[in-house]
Amino acid sequence: MTALYVGLMSGTSMDGIDVALVDFCTNTPHLVASLSQPFSRSLHQQLLDSRTIPDSEVFNLDQLDIALGEAFAAAVNNLLEIENVDRDEVVAIGSHGQTIRHRPHADKPFSLQLGNANRIAELTGIQVVSDFRTADIDAGGEGAPLAPAFHNAILRDNSENRCVVNIGGIANITLLPADSDVDISGYDTGPGNTLMDAWVRRHQQQSYDKAGSWARSGKVNKALLQLMLDDEYFHKLQPKSTGFEDFNMRWLEHILSRLDTRISAEDVQATLCELTAQTIADAVKACEPAVDRVLLCGGGVHNTYLVERIQHHLGTCPVQSTESYGVHPDWVEAIAFAWLARRCIDKKPGNLPAVTGARAAVVLGRITYHRAITD
Repeated sequence: MTALYVGLMSGTSMDGIDVALVDFCTNTPHLVASLSQPFSRSLHQQLLDSRTIPDSEVFNLDQLDIALGEAFAAAVNNLLEIENVDRDEVVAIGSHGQTIRHRPHADKPFSLQLGNANRIAELTGIQVVSDFRTADIDAGGEGAPLAPAFHNAILRDNSENRCVVNIGGIANITLLPADSDVDISGYDTGPGNTLMDAWVRRHQQQSYDKAGSWARSGKVNKALLQLMLDDEYFHKLQPKSTGFEDFNMRWLEHILSRLDTRISAEDVQATLCELTAQTIADAVKACEPAVDRVLLCGGGVHNTYLVERIQHHLGTCPVQSTESYGVHPDWVEAIAFAWLARRCIDKKPGNLPAVTGARAAVVLGRITYHRAITD
């Protein structure tokens, strides 16, 4: 008997939609099928433009919210059609949505994700679980990262202390101690791919630095690196979370303006790569108990130069892809939101207070029901 859920993820990189069809008929989720669907050029530009909108105006993005909902629904329907899966076989869609603002420390804390759940439910005929972060924030938490609970469910091992490192636009870690009596911990370490992607987009007109080849061609500028590492975020205690609101081109340009000398574009890229590698490695080395193995997932796993730099900083600690342990690195987060949707449907908590700082474990997500669709 199958128990199918769909996980939808669109990350900080804003490059497209990841869709995962997941079967939970056993304790270990099985990835049945997956699809990555890029945004249209117009929608991608609208998303990039939304980053510059003042906080006071982000709740007026109704048209973009609907357009994203339609894009998410189209991606789901596309995958189900390719795999010849009837919508009635799918219990629910877990849609993270596209984060437009993450403000857990505002006077009135909030985290806003677009991707209209009513539109998704209407166009797919499947109930949708969305708005995963709000319940954790309302319980006093950061609202992120949320994947650590899923990491704990599928990647924890009682023979070694593991650290899962997800390198998306923002990077985050999850420490999974071998001792089940020791709490899991995790937090956002800082920029993952977001600054590198933005810089290569500006100077090379590419959406990302393939395999980190452009970064590899440059040299790390120690003065620039130190100025970036001096940012207060890297010195905050956990729990903590961040986003493009903190690490963006304005942030980088401000730091570059403080340097006495001009730096070549490729040297900036090399230094941005080193920033990601060093802040991840510093976070791993600070873990207690000490980490025996690092498991990488997210788009950054394909940046071979970045992975080399992480391994350099971690010395003899093995750094591997989650694929070595049965979970494809490109689909970990999409599978995680299918898992979180299932937790919500089953009325089970989805957050880890030790990670987010919430006062309690709470059920995450809001369910949007669909009406019957007739052909």
